[in-house]
Amino acid sequence: MLLMDNQMNYKIVMCGNHEAGWEVIDFLLRNKLKIKYFVCLDNEKAKKHKISGYKSFVDLSEQYGIPIYYSNSFSLNDRRDIDFFSQHKFDLLVQGGWQRLFPKAILDTLRIGAIGVHGSSEFLPKGRGRSPINWSLIEGKKRFIMQYFIIKPGIDDGDIFHYEMFDITPWDDCKTLYYKNSIITKRVLLKFIPKLLSGDYNLFPQKGLPTYYPKRVPEDGKISWDATVFEIYNFIRAQTKPYPGAYSYIISKKIYIWEAIPFDTRISYPDAQIGEIVEIFNKGEYIVNCNSGLLMIRKCNRKLRIGEVFQNDI
Repeated sequence: MLLMDNQMNYKIVMCGNHEAGWEVIDFLLRNKLKIKYFVCLDNEKAKKHKISGYKSFVDLSEQYGIPIYYSNSFSLNDRRDIDFFSQHKFDLLVQGGWQRLFPKAILDTLRIGAIGVHGSSEFLPKGRGRSPINWSLIEGKKRFIMQYFIIKPGIDDGDIFHYEMFDITPWDDCKTLYYKNSIITKRVLLKFIPKLLSGDYNLFPQKGLPTYYPKRVPEDGKISWDATVFEIYNFIRAQTKPYPGAYSYIISKKIYIWEAIPFDTRISYPDAQIGEIVEIFNKGEYIVNCNSGLLMIRKCNRKLRIGEVFQNDI
């Protein structure tokens, strides 16, 4: 299914900085979406704002001949950014991963509006806010709901035009959930962008009391070894690459754990401490004694030894 051919009278702008958004925009361009402009952050600003999963759109810009406007501010509140949108008078804004609210001054320049995409384990307005994929994994949720709306200036509070669900399986991590997000979002935007351009859609207001996920920062990745083996597993898989990672300390050594699995709940090491490495296999897979079971670390950034103990108090 290709997007409508008759797009010549519509001006679509893409705002994006993220690898997951890049995948979606690449797909839409291959399916004949006509984008007039990219709005992106340059590499320097991306580093300044510590954007996990940052990806440049230069390659797509060159391939499809789409000019890039590099914004002066991530918030888009800079006068030059507002003037850019005011001058171009775009019809529709499509996101390629923009982790900031769009100010009213920008939204007011759009004839149709901006497409918002937000996922949560619950229907909006529950689960608004930051890092919902990470939080859903940490909390051990079993489903994720992708919700598509017309953006308002508030936090994920726009009227919804569509939603889709997918599973959070015991084997998922933040990266595989981004893959599922990408699959669903490609399909939804391919179907709904023509409808939005032609006015063939319905909006449904959010109902109920909102809840909000707080922002996560790299320092939030410290593992509590007092948690159960399953809680630690959820915590690690929620923060693996492209995020900064879950970490712990052995004396003064900072250990990043990128991949782990619950190993067993019946085999016990009664003389071992919580957080102690009790076995090593294959020269790099470590069994750690935890509350309610054993954890296998499959990827980390250092070589470890039997008897070393991950600490809670650093």
